[in-house]
Amino acid sequence: MSVPTATPPESAPGRSGPSRFRPSGSVVVVIGVIAVAFAVASYVMPKAVPAADQGPATPVVGIAKAEPVVQVATHTVVYQLLGPAGGARYLTYVATGADLEQLAAVTTPWSFTATRTGPAGQAQFSSLAAQNAGPGELTCRIVVDGVLVAEKSVSGEGRQLSCTA
Repeated sequence: MSVPTATPPESAPGRSGPSRFRPSGSVVVVIGVIAVAFAVASYVMPKAVPAADQGPATPVVGIAKAEPVVQVATHTVVYQLLGPAGGARYLTYVATGADLEQLAAVTTPWSFTATRTGPAGQAQFSSLAAQNAGPGELTCRIVVDGVLVAEKSVSGEGRQLSCTA
């Protein structure tokens, strides 16, 4: 078996040699496009550069220090339980950092002071709940920054009370 040989294509009538070279007309078009691109670039580029006689830029003066977005306020919250000798059971209150604290039993008088921080001008939730462990009157109080904001009393063993501010 023999391998067929490739035959070169014949030239178009009236032309001699291979047709892979284009006539000089397409070279003129390519050179014309390059010349137009160069002309446009040379027209635009000098306008993009600032003039040398403008002098130095003026520095920005008087930038004000920004106020914090949220003003913070700190409050002192005092929880108080006053009552009979039997004390109180199942005490729950909002402590420092808004955490809930629970105690199974306390003797009265009982007091806890918490420092609470939050957005200025916004009320903070404070709560104290308990159950009377003996006969007599059980009283809860919440004092914020020295001002009494909540007070409630109940009488009788097993009675529940809640102060909220």
